[in-house]
Amino acid sequence: MSISKRDFLALGAAAGASMALPAWAQAKPLFDTLNMFVPAAPGGGWDGTARAIERAAKAAGLVGNMQFENVGGAGGMVGLPRYVNQRKGQGNSLMVGGSVMVGAGIANKSPVTMRNVTPIARLTEEAGVIAVPTNGKIKTWKDLEAAIKANPKAVSVAGGSAGGTDHILLGMVIQALGRNPREAAYVAFAGGGPANAAILGGQVTAGISGYSEFEEQIKAGRMVALAVSGNRRIPGVNVPTLTELGVNVTAANWRGVFAAPGISQAQRDKLIDFISKVHASDAWKKELETRKWTDVFMTERPFEREIEANIKATEVIMKDLGLA
Repeated sequence: MSISKRDFLALGAAAGASMALPAWAQAKPLFDTLNMFVPAAPGGGWDGTARAIERAAKAAGLVGNMQFENVGGAGGMVGLPRYVNQRKGQGNSLMVGGSVMVGAGIANKSPVTMRNVTPIARLTEEAGVIAVPTNGKIKTWKDLEAAIKANPKAVSVAGGSAGGTDHILLGMVIQALGRNPREAAYVAFAGGGPANAAILGGQVTAGISGYSEFEEQIKAGRMVALAVSGNRRIPGVNVPTLTELGVNVTAANWRGVFAAPGISQAQRDKLIDFISKVHASDAWKKELETRKWTDVFMTERPFEREIEANIKATEVIMKDLGLA
């Protein structure tokens, strides 16, 4: 068989182009377009989770394009009904949500709750951090503890939506310090950005959020982290747990993804396959490490059971704290 020099060069160029492509680029993505619904304002934990999913999915070649919609307010209770009504039966759509939504649904007596969407996977867990502005009057945990014991109503604390994880954590701390959690001076914000601004502006005494939402301000020296709410310290973060400080409280904020109601089992399986591959990717492992998120991956039926148990446990805690 003979081949001309021109044909040989053309073949070589084609082979070179093929070899230059990363392996995933030669495979068709699972979704050409995936719609990501975030029932919170940009800049918060749910939005950060959604963007991290996008980065990992694109790096792994699992999606061509991701379209985002943010609808904030009331711990997800403004956006959730919209997602349920507008995305019903759509198999190319995911919503980010988490434990905040459980408490918010109870606090707001919402007719539409997490039970109205299709659980796909629990992804991460993040301990809360209690922080104060560097230029504020409170400098140490002992200062904050003394102020709460003296008068909880005088200690304003910024966090996420009313009835959410941050609100519940504050109530638990106040109760553990011997005061009535109903006296909490909690100031709710729809997203991490506005809460950060209120803390840095001295509009509140302290703030509660996931560590990743305060990390930039803490590293820049504008905030001081006084305590974290997990069972153990966050790796690489030299901040004591509440239990180390003598306060018998632990809490963590989980986040996951949900599909719309009314999808078929085949559509659900495809979304589970997608998020499972995102979770297994090197890019996602890097996101977990960078953001100091704990990996608590769980899919479908076990996740459904976990949500139901979480709802029931949260109802009990919120009634104890006077939040439900």
